[in-house]
Amino acid sequence: MSDLATDFAQIMREEARLIILKALGEQMNESLNSSMMEPVLARFAINMPRPWVHQQLDYLETMNAVTVMNAGTVKIATLTELGRRHLDRQCAIEGVKRPSRPGA
Repeated sequence: MSDLATDFAQIMREEARLIILKALGEQMNESLNSSMMEPVLARFAINMPRPWVHQQLDYLETMNAVTVMNAGTVKIATLTELGRRHLDRQCAIEGVKRPSRPGA
């Protein structure tokens, strides 16, 4: 794989992780299951299968941005305080795109 393809893969993962955090933050209970995240990511031209989405959730859990519970064939992710702080630009989580400044 070329460096360019590698860079795009990394950029897509970082973008997807931010989209996931934002989607969780928009929910009343700050939780979503992985099957509901697939169409959210698809709106941003990230059309990846559920196992790929699960890999991103596992990464976010490793970074303490979300908690993950297995429920059959889906995973349920819930935003943590650290994940919320990343969305609010109070900290930066490695491997997750930084959110834009409000109004930018």
